[in-house]
Amino acid sequence: MTLSNEMTTLSEQNKDVIESLKQSPVQILQIGEGNFLRGFADWMIHVLRGQGLFAGSVAVTQPRPSGKPKIEQLAGQDGLYTLVTQGLEDGETVMRKETIGVFAHVFDPYSEWQRLIELAVSPDLQFVISNTTEAGLVYRPEELTDGPILSYPGKLAFLLHERYQAFQGDPSKGLILLPCELLERNGDVLKDAVLRYAKDWRFSADFCAWVQEHNRFLNSLVDRIVTGYPEESQAESWFAEWGYRDAMLCTAEPYHLWAIEAGAEMEALLPLRKAGLNVHWTDDLAPFQQRKVRILNGAHTWMAPIGLLHGVEHVRALLEHPVLGAKVRDIVQEDILPTLPYEEEELKSYAATVFDRFGNPYIRHRLADIAMNSVSKFKTRLLPSFAYYAAAGKQIPAGLTLSLAALLCYYNVSRNEDGVYQGVSLNGETYAVRDDEKSLARIEAHWEGARVAESQRDDLVKSLLADVELWGQDLSEWNGLTEAVARQMEQLERGDFHE
Repeated sequence: MTLSNEMTTLSEQNKDVIESLKQSPVQILQIGEGNFLRGFADWMIHVLRGQGLFAGSVAVTQPRPSGKPKIEQLAGQDGLYTLVTQGLEDGETVMRKETIGVFAHVFDPYSEWQRLIELAVSPDLQFVISNTTEAGLVYRPEELTDGPILSYPGKLAFLLHERYQAFQGDPSKGLILLPCELLERNGDVLKDAVLRYAKDWRFSADFCAWVQEHNRFLNSLVDRIVTGYPEESQAESWFAEWGYRDAMLCTAEPYHLWAIEAGAEMEALLPLRKAGLNVHWTDDLAPFQQRKVRILNGAHTWMAPIGLLHGVEHVRALLEHPVLGAKVRDIVQEDILPTLPYEEEELKSYAATVFDRFGNPYIRHRLADIAMNSVSKFKTRLLPSFAYYAAAGKQIPAGLTLSLAALLCYYNVSRNEDGVYQGVSLNGETYAVRDDEKSLARIEAHWEGARVAESQRDDLVKSLLADVELWGQDLSEWNGLTEAVARQMEQLERGDFHE
């Protein structure tokens, strides 16, 4: 390795890229500054620009006020960042370093609200890409004010209304919405939420018709493991080699898939397939959606709480765990695959690919990142497998119920003096839990109520599972689930979960 004794900056090394972006019209508004979009959609736009297939640029904002520090870091680098892609590709080890330059505007919408409105009414704007997590597409009643709107669907409803007024309802000025949140039919979910806000805020029927008829809310499925900032020692080694530091450095695996429910005419606007990317314009997302969410994401969501409770920090480390590694493989093969309506061999082949990806020696995918918003992820990724057995009148397999037991143990939290929800692992280490505050408060109240009342474990679990606001249904009604989860929670707390 050649070490550089003199550091420059990423911006200084890429002045031509910055200048090119300044000259490029903003055709994409991106809501979400996080690792995933930067290692997935933004990388794809970078590939298009590099091949001369897309002349536009991206304006990016964060979806929540808490994202301001990261958006400021990105703005401080003129929107540039390094993406390192590493892993196995067709059986061969690959490692690619790219400077991603697609952002012409990087700003905080909560302090520059008018700037966001100006972008929304720009005639150049064509697309809105988002990743606000599953919890980000949820409708929550909100007052319409002159200031920033908190929720993403609320922001979008307001911005579309501004655009509708600016162009007097011109049918050609509708936008193409590409949500990347991991929800089934995420485009439909986003559109429904937008229309609910429009109704709350008494926007006109003509506007609502324009939203539905002239804006395309495309259902899509995304699949790539984006691991974000690497271990500090690896980052420092790379910085010394490259001669610059990068606070927004991102790492990802080579594999990528974007399945989008749209006709081939979309390829003319975003020629992703022409660029050689694994993108599918399709009229049926179901096979892509179910396979990925229930197997890959389901395995992730199974791993995260139980792994963190046992002091395991990364996906690959969990696969190498003497008990947990074999258990998660067995659960996918024996409990999850039978719930899916596709060919058995096809599913087994896909599952094998998933575990190969999980075992990528270059990826240290933090379970703490996967555990973020675990309640909503559990409902999307694992609960449908539970429901399959419950609907058939069958006992839910113990491997699946263990995931719920681990989730409830992991969410045995209390607030510290800084207002952060914390739990304690089985080895006595504290960990922070990041989720929707309402869900955290509800779960904390169940645990605290049980402690005050000195409730039996079965009573606590029944109370938690019966909370319809948490799960969307009363899980305590499912045959034997309360008893199984209560027993497994006790086993987890004793360090005995091997049955």
